[in-house]
Amino acid sequence: MATAPVWSVDPRTGKSREQVAHEATAEEVDLAVRGAHAAVAALADRTTRAALLRRAADLLDGASEHVIEAADAETALGPVRLTGELARTTAQLRAFAEVVDEGAFLDVYIDHADGERTPPWPDLRRYKVPLGVVAVYSASNFPLAFSVPGGDTASALAAGCPVVVKAHPDHPATSELCASLLRRAAAEVGLDENVITLVHGFDAGVELIGHPLVTAAGFTGSVRGGRALFDAAAARPTPIPFHGELGSLNPVVITEAAAAERAEQIGTGLAGSMAMGVGQFCTKPGFVLAPAGEPGDRLLKTLTAAVSETDPGVMLDHRMRDAFVAGVAERAALPDVDAPITPGAGGEHTVSAGFLTLPAALLAAEGPHDLLLEECFGPVTVVARYTSADEITSVLSRLPGNLTATLQISEEEGAGTVPGAAGLLAALTPLAGRVLVNGWPTGVAVAPAQQHGGPYPATTSTSTSVGTTAIERWLRPVSYQSTPAALLPPELRDDNPLDLPRRVDGRREN
Repeated sequence: MATAPVWSVDPRTGKSREQVAHEATAEEVDLAVRGAHAAVAALADRTTRAALLRRAADLLDGASEHVIEAADAETALGPVRLTGELARTTAQLRAFAEVVDEGAFLDVYIDHADGERTPPWPDLRRYKVPLGVVAVYSASNFPLAFSVPGGDTASALAAGCPVVVKAHPDHPATSELCASLLRRAAAEVGLDENVITLVHGFDAGVELIGHPLVTAAGFTGSVRGGRALFDAAAARPTPIPFHGELGSLNPVVITEAAAAERAEQIGTGLAGSMAMGVGQFCTKPGFVLAPAGEPGDRLLKTLTAAVSETDPGVMLDHRMRDAFVAGVAERAALPDVDAPITPGAGGEHTVSAGFLTLPAALLAAEGPHDLLLEECFGPVTVVARYTSADEITSVLSRLPGNLTATLQISEEEGAGTVPGAAGLLAALTPLAGRVLVNGWPTGVAVAPAQQHGGPYPATTSTSTSVGTTAIERWLRPVSYQSTPAALLPPELRDDNPLDLPRRVDGRREN
C-alpha cells in the first residue's frame, strides 16, 4: 500500500507532470483531428484493423513492466491491481480483433426485390459503416482499461474509426507511453500512426468536442465534466453522439430473509466491495437498503468490523481526496445520520474507509438528506435502515439512474418459494444497466453480454462501454436500394466474397 503521494513524477525520466504533458493548443488539436481524419480510409480493411488490435496488445504486454511502473507512480494503485488491469486491457483488444474477424458487427441484411408483396419491396441491402474520427476522454481511476488503450479506443478502432484521445491529467506519462505503443503498432501493420493520437489539457478537450471533423465522443468521468461536454456535443452546428459515463450510486437492497440467512457473509462482502481500490470504482456500492432491527444489526456489526480492518489508502490525486473528505463531512453533519466507522482523512495523504447510517424513512420524500442519494467518490457507503417493504419502494422510486443495482436475497427467495424477490428485481431493473443477485458490482467482465451503462446520470446513452457490443457506438446503418451489383460494397454482394454472417430474405446465413 502506498503511504505517500506519488502522483507527480514520470519514473522513466524524472520529469514532472507539467514537463511530460504539453498542453495542446487549438492549432495542435486541429492538426491531430485532421491527421486522424486522413487515416479513415486506411482503417477500412478489416484484416488490417484486427492486426492492429492484436499487435497493440502484444506491444503493451511486452512493455508491461514499464507501463505498470509508470501507472503506479502516477496513481498509487499498486502493481497487483495494475497488472490485472493491463491483462484486462490487452484481452479486450484481442477480443475486439476477434469481433472484427468475424464481421457479425456489420449487421448485414439483404432483402431481394419482391413484387408480390403489398406494397412491393425493392432490392434493399443494409449494413453498418464507421462514423469517422472519435474523441476519447480518459478516466482517472483506470489509467489503462478506460484510458488511452482502453475500451473506447479499442472499440472505435475495431469499428474503423481513428481516435484522438484527450489524456487525463492524473497519468500523463502512462498515457504518453501507451499512445506511443499503439502508434508503433499501427506503423508495424502498415497503417498511418495518426489512427491514434494523444492530446493533453483542459482547453484541448473543449476544442476536441467542437471540432467539425469529430463525429462521436466517449467519456468516463464526473457528472459535472461529462454534462458540460455532452451539452457542447449537442450544441454543435452538427450535433454528435456523446457516450458519457458520469456517475453512479449503485444501490444494494438486502432483504430481511437474506440478512437472517447470512448477515456476516453479506457484511464482509459489502465492506470489501465498497472499499476496493480506495472506493474509486465506478461500480462501488454507494447506497444500501438494509433491514432495521435484527438481523440487520448483525449485518452492521460485521460491516463495522470488516471496514475497521481496512487500511487507509492513497486516492488518485489531491483534488479527489479533498472532495472526498469534504463530501463525507457534509453528509455526516446531516441530522439523524450516524457514522459507526467515520470515513475521511486517514493521515496527511491517505483516507480511511467508513460508512454512514440513517433511517430509510428520511429519504422517502424530498429533503436535506437527498445529498445522500448522490455519489461520493471514495471509500464510503450509506446504509439506510428500512422497516417495511413500502419504505424500500419509496426510496427506490427516488433514486437516479445507475450503472448497477444489486439484490441480496435468501435461498428460499431465490427459489421462488417465498414471495417478494421478483417484485424487488422488477423495481431495480429500471434503475440500472446491470442488475445483480447475490453478488457485488465491483468487477465488470469484458463479455459480449455485458452492459456497462445505465439511465442518466450513469450514462448519457443506452449503449455499453464494456464488452464487444461497445463497437456499436461508433457505427451507423446504411441501406442501398436497387443498386447495380457492380456498384455494391463487397459486404452486400450476393456471392458474399468476404464470407460474412448475414440475413438474406429473412434467413440467417453463416
